[in-house]
Amino acid sequence: MRFRDSDIVFAGGAKGQNIDILTANPLNYFHVISNAAELPRLVIDGKLFLPASNNRKRNGKLPLVMVAPGSLGVAPSHLAHAETVVGDGFAAFVLDSFGARDVTSTVANQTQFSFAASAYDVLAAWLVLSNHPEIDASRIGAQGHSRGGSAVLTAATRRFADAVVGAGAGFRSVLAAYPWSGHQFLDPSVDETEIRVIMGDADEWCSPMQVQGHCQAIRLSGGRATMRLIGGAQHSFDRGTAIENVADASVSPAAPTAYIANDGAFIHPLQGVAESKLTDRDLMVYALKAGYGRKGARIGSRDGDAELFRADMLAFWRRTLG
Repeated sequence: MRFRDSDIVFAGGAKGQNIDILTANPLNYFHVISNAAELPRLVIDGKLFLPASNNRKRNGKLPLVMVAPGSLGVAPSHLAHAETVVGDGFAAFVLDSFGARDVTSTVANQTQFSFAASAYDVLAAWLVLSNHPEIDASRIGAQGHSRGGSAVLTAATRRFADAVVGAGAGFRSVLAAYPWSGHQFLDPSVDETEIRVIMGDADEWCSPMQVQGHCQAIRLSGGRATMRLIGGAQHSFDRGTAIENVADASVSPAAPTAYIANDGAFIHPLQGVAESKLTDRDLMVYALKAGYGRKGARIGSRDGDAELFRADMLAFWRRTLG
């Protein structure tokens, strides 16, 4: 069953409303920034949850938190996070990038659609939600998990965001949970968008060191970025489920970073030259051949991990949107 076909009602009475999003399927970042006229279009969707009138922070339009799931698609934990913020007086939107593309998981193969497409989805959803009559366009935040964390970081990067939503438009703040930072723009500027990363130092899917470098690059470009590293926490430590090994996970956390030129072209780690035709698959094949890839990686929570994440999440959204 596709996510859009499920009826979801939170404990406080908020019922998910399907929202269609016109997005695109770019091959890479260059396709978005320098060749947008040839972008193939498609419609994806997600569910919008509005708090009950007696649970809203103040009169008027609502601040909104967008939740972008990771490689396993929409999970109970993502809905739980949406329910938490709705219970705190925010609107929430849970994005489904998979259903319309007939993808169930990217765990074993992250190249079924590009990381640029994931980030485009997030910004395309912002365009729709910022025009919703009950949403305050100046107070929209994006919360991404794993692959979704990568998507929201790219969506905050002005070199990419300006090409999709226009100069200066977009998210007030972004929370990236255990993101992959294997793709980074040479110009990582996020302007006024505040960045928060939370990640475990035992993550087997993504490199904490790579993400630290990404956050530092954002700070050096004048942006606000903080990272909280949780000792001993695994990937997806907010799930509230026991730690388990995902045997078919294809990961290469130690692979070199692929930087992205101002026109969106990848710079191959070996050649050091921007090439507009390079795709995610080209770089992942390189990483595998160079010996960085492996199968199997753990996800899940220890006692208290999910509660720690929830508290950090709420504190960030209350401060930046509330």
